[in-house]
Amino acid sequence: MTGFKREIRLFDAVMIVAGTMIGSGIFMVSADIARTVGSPGYLIVVWLLSGVITLIGATSYAELAAMMPKAGGQYIYLREAYNPLVSFLYGWTLFGVIQTGTIAAVAVAFATFTGILVPWFSEKNILFEIGSFKFSSVQLLAIASIILLTWLNGRGVKNGKLIQNIFGSTKIIAILILIVLGLAIGIDPDAVKANFHNIWEAKKVVVDKTTWTASAPQMITGFGIIIAIGLAMTGSLFSSDAWNNISFAGDEVVNPTKTLVRSLAIGTGLVTFIYIVVNFVYLLVLPLGDIQTSPYNRVAATAAERIGGTTAVISIAVLIMISTFGCNNGCILSGARVYYAMAKDKLFFKGMGTLNKNGVPGKALNFQCIWASLLCLLGAYNQLLGYVMLAVILFYILTIGGIFILRRKRPDTPRPYKAFGYPFLPALYMILATAFCLILLIYMWDVTRWGILIVALGIPVYFIFGRSKKTATDTPDQ
Repeated sequence: MTGFKREIRLFDAVMIVAGTMIGSGIFMVSADIARTVGSPGYLIVVWLLSGVITLIGATSYAELAAMMPKAGGQYIYLREAYNPLVSFLYGWTLFGVIQTGTIAAVAVAFATFTGILVPWFSEKNILFEIGSFKFSSVQLLAIASIILLTWLNGRGVKNGKLIQNIFGSTKIIAILILIVLGLAIGIDPDAVKANFHNIWEAKKVVVDKTTWTASAPQMITGFGIIIAIGLAMTGSLFSSDAWNNISFAGDEVVNPTKTLVRSLAIGTGLVTFIYIVVNFVYLLVLPLGDIQTSPYNRVAATAAERIGGTTAVISIAVLIMISTFGCNNGCILSGARVYYAMAKDKLFFKGMGTLNKNGVPGKALNFQCIWASLLCLLGAYNQLLGYVMLAVILFYILTIGGIFILRRKRPDTPRPYKAFGYPFLPALYMILATAFCLILLIYMWDVTRWGILIVALGIPVYFIFGRSKKTATDTPDQ
C-alpha cells in the first residue's frame, strides 16, 4: 500500500468530531460540577463557558487544519510552529495517557454500564487475583472492546467511519429523544421551584461516596465563585475534548481544506448545544441536591428513573453503551495517525510509521491497543486523565498560539480558511484557557504536578529517539 485512502466525507467527519466528543461525561460529570459550584445557575455557566471555549478553539484551530491537512494533525501544527521537541512532547503525552487513557476509561465505562443489562459484568466479579492485583469481568469486557475496535479499524478507514456513523448518529438521536421526553413528561414543578427560585445562590457540598449523602452546604461568594467555576470546568472541558481528533486523519479526508473546517464547526457546535440543553433538562427534572448526590455520579440515570422508571434507566444504560462504544471507535481510529506521523519523523518506534495492506497504520493501532489495555489492567486511567487535563489545555494554548507564529513565519502560505475573529477570538481563547490552567496550578497542584511530570519525562525520551535518528541519518549506505 503506497498511501492513505481519502474516504472520510463531511458527514463522516462530523460524526468523528461529535461522536468522539460525546462519551460518558455528559451523563455523569454534572454531579461533580454541581457539588463544586453549588448552584443551578453556575452549573449552566460552567457548561456554557466550556462550550464557548471549545467553539472558539475549534474555529481557530481550523485555520491550521485547512493549511496543513496531514496525518498527525496537532502534532504537525506544533512541529511547524515551534520545533520537533514541542510536537514530540504532545505526541508522547497523547500516546502515554491522553488518548490511551481516554480509550481505557471509556472502555471501562462501556463495560460498567453493560453490567446493568448483564450483571455478570461487575467490578465485584473478580475472575482471578494475584496478590493485590485483581482482574474483574469489567476489565475483561473493556479490553475485549478495545481489541475488537482496533481489529475493525485495522481493516480500513471505511470500516472505522461506518462504525462511527452508525453509533455517532444513533447516540445523538437517542440524546435528543431523552431531551424531548424530559421536556414533555419529566418536568417536576418542585424541582423547577427549588432550582430557579434563587438560581445564583452558590453552596458547595462534599459527598460521601459510600453512602452518597451530602455534607452541610458551605456558601461560596466573591472570588471563590470564579475559583469554583475554574475547578468545575475540569470535568466539562474533558467531556468537550477530542474535537481535534478529526485533524489527525487529515490525509484521509475528502476535500480536506473545506471538510475539516466545516466538520470542526458543525461538530463542536452541535455537541455544545446538546450539552447545555441536557443540563437544563437535568435541572427541570431533578432538584440540585439530587444531582449532587446521584449514586456513582449517574445523573442521567437518576433523571431517567424520574421520567420513566426502571425501563428508562435501562434505556439510558443502552444509550451510554452506544455512546462509549462510538466514542472509543473515534479515539482508536484517529490516535494511531499521530503515532504514525511521529514515526515518519523518526521520533517514535519505526514500525508505527508504516501502513498495512488496508491503507491504515496497523502497527500504530496495535501499539495503542496494547498500551490502552494495560491501562485498563492498572486501573489508574481516571486518575491519569486528571493528571494531564492541564497538559491537554496547555498544548491547545500552544497550538492556537501557533496561528500567530505561522502568520509571521509563513505569511505567503495559502490559507484556505482563516481563523474566525482573528486576532481577537484566538487571543481570547488563549486568555481564558490560561486562566483555567492557572487555577488548576494554584488550587490543584497535588494533581497537576503529576501531569507536568508526565510531559517532562518525554524530554529525555525525545533525545533518545533524536540520537537514534541522527545515528540512522549518519550511517552510510552499504
